[in-house]
Order: sequence, then C-alpha cells, then structure tokens
Amino acid sequence: MNAWCPIAIAAMLASTVVAAPQPNLVFILADDLAQGDLGCYGQKRIRTPNLDRMAAEGTRYTQAYSGTSVCAPSRTSLMTGLHTGHAPSRGNRKPAGTVEGQWPIPADVPTVAEILKGAGYATGCMGKWGMGYFDTTGSPLKKGFDRFYGYNCQTKAHSYFPPYLDDNDRRVPLDGKTYAQNLIQKKVLDWVRGHKAGPFFLYYPVTLPHGNYEIDDLGEYAGREGWTEQQKTFAAMVTRLDTDVGALLGLIKDLGLDERTLVLFAGDNGSSFDPTSDIGRFFDQSMGGRLRGFKRSMYEGGLRQAAIARWPGVVPAGRVSDEPWAFWDFLPTAAELAGAKIPAACRTDGRSLVSFLKGGAAPRRECFHWELHERGFIQAVRFGDWKAVRNRPGGPIELYDLARDGAESDDLSARHPDIVARADALMKQEHADDPNWPVTAAPPKKAGGAKKRGTP
Repeated sequence: MNAWCPIAIAAMLASTVVAAPQPNLVFILADDLAQGDLGCYGQKRIRTPNLDRMAAEGTRYTQAYSGTSVCAPSRTSLMTGLHTGHAPSRGNRKPAGTVEGQWPIPADVPTVAEILKGAGYATGCMGKWGMGYFDTTGSPLKKGFDRFYGYNCQTKAHSYFPPYLDDNDRRVPLDGKTYAQNLIQKKVLDWVRGHKAGPFFLYYPVTLPHGNYEIDDLGEYAGREGWTEQQKTFAAMVTRLDTDVGALLGLIKDLGLDERTLVLFAGDNGSSFDPTSDIGRFFDQSMGGRLRGFKRSMYEGGLRQAAIARWPGVVPAGRVSDEPWAFWDFLPTAAELAGAKIPAACRTDGRSLVSFLKGGAAPRRECFHWELHERGFIQAVRFGDWKAVRNRPGGPIELYDLARDGAESDDLSARHPDIVARADALMKQEHADDPNWPVTAAPPKKAGGAKKRGTP
C-alpha cells in the first residue's frame, strides 16, 4: 500500500525548499455537478457565464477524474493524494457510535493542507468537509486548516436552510430561514481579503448543486414555461454556483492576485440523477449519451468531471485537453508549486501536474484505479485507453476502448481475454485490503429498480 510513514510526517512538513514567489492555490469543488451541466461543456439550458469565461481564460479538461463516485472518499482522495484502493475512506459512512461526521482521515495520513501549511501557507476551508468530525483525527482543524466554516458533516449539508453551521469547531445557531451558501460565500471572500499578502491555500467545497434541491431565489428561471419546479431549482443552483465562482475570481483580480494565483475548479463525482430521469434527460447531463452512468457507478459519467484551471500567464488560455488526470494528483502538484519536498518513503499515488498545467503533456503512469464500498464492492481501472469495470466481487470484467467508445457501450471483454487478464491483475495490484472496508457483495435489489431521483 502507498501509505504515509508516521515518523516521517514531521520531517516532511519541515522539508521545504521554497522557491519564491509561492503561488496562491485555490481549489473550488462543486458537489454532484455533471460535466454536462456547464455551458463550456455544451449545456444549453443553464447559464454558466463565469465558468465559461474561466475556461476561455484557462484550460478545460475533458478527462479529469474524481477520487471515486461519491462525496466523502472522493474528497479524501483529493486531500491525501491516495486513490480509493489505498485511501482511508472508501465509502459514504461513519464509524459506529459516531453522531456526526464521516470516516475520519487518520492522524498519520497527512493532507495537502498540512503540507502547504508546513511550507508557510495560510490555509482555509469553507463549505462541506465530510472527512472527520471535530473530536476525531479527521477534523479539518487537525488536518492542516487554520480556518473552517460551513458543514463538517455532509449529511447536515443536505439542508441549505440548516439550524446551524460550524465556525471552526464552534456550532453557530441559525434561524432555519437563512440560505447557508450566502454565509459561506461571504466568509470565503472575507478570508481571501484578509490573506491577500499570501501565500494562501483556499479549499472551497461548495455544496451546490447537491440535494436537497433548494434555492433562495430562482432568478431568471422563475418564469420558464414548461419547466418543473425541480428543473427551475436545479438550474438556479448551478447558476448560483457559477455566480459565486465569478465573484471569487473577480475579487482575486481586484486584489491584484491574478498572476499569483492558480484556481482549479472541478466536480466531486458524477450527477446524482440518472441520465434517463427528469433532470438528467431535460438538461442532457450525459451530453447526448457520450457519458454512461452517474453517481455511485464506475462508468465515466460517475467518475469523469468538469474541470478547469486558470492562472493568467502560466496556464494556457483557451486550451482544451483530452489527457487524463485524477484527484490524487493534486497533492504532489501543490507540493511542487509550494516548494515542499515529499519524502520518498511516504509517496502518494499521484503525479505532479505542474508541467501539464503549464501546457506540457500529462504525466505518464501505469493506470488509474477506483473502487467504492457502498451497496457492495465495485471497481474500475483505466490503463491507456482501456477501461475495465467490475460491478461485484469476483464478477465478470467489462472492457471498453475509451478512444473510440467513451460511452462505454461496446463491451470488448470476450474479444480481448489478454487485456481482461491485465485489468484483473491491475485491480488486484491497486487494491489494498482494509478491515474497515471489507470486500462484500451488494445485497439483493428490492423490487422496483433503482431510483431515478437524486441521491445523497
């Protein structure tokens, strides 16, 4: 297993070779956003002018991958640089007896925030955490963040009019009528203003457009004829996400930080809506059937994300890249940009994207690997243009050629047993057993089939 050595953590945080000036780093993570929800990826009914402009001013990625296809383990992969065959969280659940919060990041697994803090960065997280409550080892305040505001527990983040939010580890009561995103966005902008001297790392895990589907103002969608209320609400949530990203980018520019700040935007996993559902079909989230699947699947629609990078003068403007990268690449990328050296004994699964971000080729690697321990164990691996999916332990491996079949509609496993054998070997190689995440089969499905609506 690619694990972190506890003894080496202190040395890692102190082992920095700082090359001035260190850039500010911002990672904006949208919740349950489909790649096809943004105008720059082809969306026609939802307006996203700020993200479309960000793509025009930076680089848009068509094959960027999340950590896995649900929230908590995907975010853990982003923070720790470990894919879900090695990461401490591999599904959306909490330890037995825990009242709030999800599976905590262990004390001996450092995060990108810890690395950047060790390199002299101010660190802030505003939005949804989901990687450990405050009394656990996974508290954001114990994993490198100076400041936290928002929802620690992702189940609480289902409500946009919550009874409280967390200000660091202090619960702040609300009236149940206040739209939480208004408060979170203000804290984000205030924090950036207060740290404009830099360097700073802002992790902004926005709850939009995850369900519950609630908005304080439908805006331009209020009068759309023929739209359902849920369609109006979902569209308004995506546009609100876009508006808040635009305000943050505008502030960075107004503060004179554009040329000193890398801003990355991505979704955390695929849409919570089945492509054949009312929302999925109406907004064409599968982009004309080009992406199969959605949240909690190992197909491209559950794993492949909308992703944009912007850094004027460094990240090429107007570039569209089809080369793949994944969330676990962020930690080594941030470390290189900050001048922080990661000890070889405590390596990650990721590869630095610094050269790629600047216009070079994506780093070479043996494979990408994903797994998910919810409703049973599922697994996927990509090597070159081959993508293999296994939907139950010991079950058959499906095989797809993504270069010609991005929709994963033509299973080639029967025609290429040698490549299937290679996929099977990689799945075994990249999976490390963890007693907290046993490999189990899914329980029998209930009559009636899968839900078509969004899911937590």
